[in-house]
Amino acid sequence: MTAEPRIENRTDSPRVSGLNLAVIGAGPVGLALALKAAQSLPTARVTLFDARPLDKDVSGDPRTLALSLGSVQMLERMGAWNADAAQAILEVHVSQQPPSLAGPLAGWIGEPEVRISAIDEAVPLLGAVLSYGAIVAPLQKAWEAAVAADSQSSRSRLNSRLNSRFGVPVAALKAIDAGVEVDAGIADRFDLAVVAEGGVFSGQVRKAVAHDYRQTAWVGTVALKNAKPGVAFERFTRHGPAALLPLKDGRAALVWCVNSDDDPVATLNEAQRLTVLNTIFHREVGEVTALSPLKQFALGLNAERTLTEGRTVRIGNAAQTLHPVAGQGLNLGLRDAFELIAALAKSNDIDAVLRRLEWQRGPDRWAMIAATDFLARSFTWKLPGAGTARGLGLAALQALGPVKSFVARQMMYGSR
Repeated sequence: MTAEPRIENRTDSPRVSGLNLAVIGAGPVGLALALKAAQSLPTARVTLFDARPLDKDVSGDPRTLALSLGSVQMLERMGAWNADAAQAILEVHVSQQPPSLAGPLAGWIGEPEVRISAIDEAVPLLGAVLSYGAIVAPLQKAWEAAVAADSQSSRSRLNSRLNSRFGVPVAALKAIDAGVEVDAGIADRFDLAVVAEGGVFSGQVRKAVAHDYRQTAWVGTVALKNAKPGVAFERFTRHGPAALLPLKDGRAALVWCVNSDDDPVATLNEAQRLTVLNTIFHREVGEVTALSPLKQFALGLNAERTLTEGRTVRIGNAAQTLHPVAGQGLNLGLRDAFELIAALAKSNDIDAVLRRLEWQRGPDRWAMIAATDFLARSFTWKLPGAGTARGLGLAALQALGPVKSFVARQMMYGSR
């Protein structure tokens, strides 16, 4: 993993005219921002940096990601969406493992659950599930096509508007007068640098807002018998949340979160894990018949208080790494990217754009940070009745149609 570039302060470089943009990190968020900048800022010069070689094939990366409907629509508009590789999410079913309500409440309300469907929200899908490679490969292909087209229209490399610098790790960023100096072997001056290279919680330098949940996510895929296509399941258990994201061919991606200090999964063999999974999830999941080898990741919150520092902007996991309980980390990063480029397309005043970006993105960022943090911490509470309170919350959300629809819209599009 590439270390996050350090930022130093300098004020000895001259100004240059026009927007010269550096994008650091060619994951889904960085590629989306670079491609959107190429399409929406026709006079800007955009340079994309990444430590991995250009010829490294990322299409087969099997890590599973969930995209909201808003993110799917963004990628479609940019011509970087592979619909054939995606499994649409048509319904989200959230429930809590019994017993979740006590005494007469259980008989009166029943076991609480929340069902959000695309039909009820009058949308074709709530989102989609696909592999990391199936997201990155079309984005990189579209970016490379844009670079090639620009190169053909340019008289020389020095006149090229779009440039790729793969296989070139960025060692440091230096704040200079009205710009940023990017140290990637050779120091280059840019008007604006966007860091979209975040990594995972366990490998990150701690930011201003950080909390280790002492939870572990076990991830892999399962095979399901009699599964309902297109349904994403989230189950609140006493150990933490567990989720199944629908894939093609009767499979689902598993995210199984448990207490790291008393991990009930680590010592189990595959047969035992299958048995436990079949007791955890709602009966509508069907039978879990097979399980891939699982990988584990430490979970925590790691967020910057602000997106901007001088002429450097951090987006995606570089700005906020969240608990996966709501599956919104990538979607939040894509919204960061699109809002930034949309603002730059409307104004030549970079500093004013960055000031506005902070308060424009604030409600969306902090609402999602607060929601995921609250849910993640709630599984560590030892207070009597915590499970009952969570169950009552689910029951109330299901009963209040307009509120449930509001929550669904927030998950699909973020705060607007």
